Amino acid sequence: MATHDLGWFADEVTRLAAAIGAPTGYLPTYGHSEDFARPHIEFDGAQFHFVVVERGQELERVSSPDPQEIVYRVFEAVTFSMASDYEVRHRRPWRDTRRLLFDKQLELMGKLSPEWKMRTQARLDEALKENPFRD
Repeated sequence: MATHDLGWFADEVTRLAAAIGAPTGYLPTYGHSEDFARPHIEFDGAQFHFVVVERGQELERVSSPDPQEIVYRVFEAVTFSMASDYEVRHRRPWRDTRRLLFDKQLELMGKLSPEWKMRTQARLDEALKENPFRD
C-alpha cells in the first residue's frame, strides 16, 4: 500500500472537489480545527480521523486506517451541504424538501464514484424507512 499522509489526503480532496465544483469553505482543514463545526482531518501515523468540533466540543469523530473511507466521509458531508444549498434555491412548495436534496446529493456522489452513490443511496433508504417522505 502506498504511504499516505495529510498532504496526500488534501491533494485527493482538492482533486475530487474540483470534479463537482465544491466550494472551498465546505472542505475540511488539516491537522487543526477552525471550530464552528467545520470538519478537520487528523492523521496519527496509523489512522485518519474526520473530526467535527463546535464551540470547543468534539461532536463527531470517524476514524479509519483506510484513507478512502475518510475521503468518502468528507464528500458525504460536502455533497450534503451542496445539495442543501441547491434545495433552498430550487424549493418546491408542498414537496418534502428531502426529495430534491437527496436527489442532488446522489447526483453529486455519482460524479465522484458509482460505489459512493450506491452507498449513500443505501444510507438514505434506511433513513426513509424511519422517516418517510411527507408531501
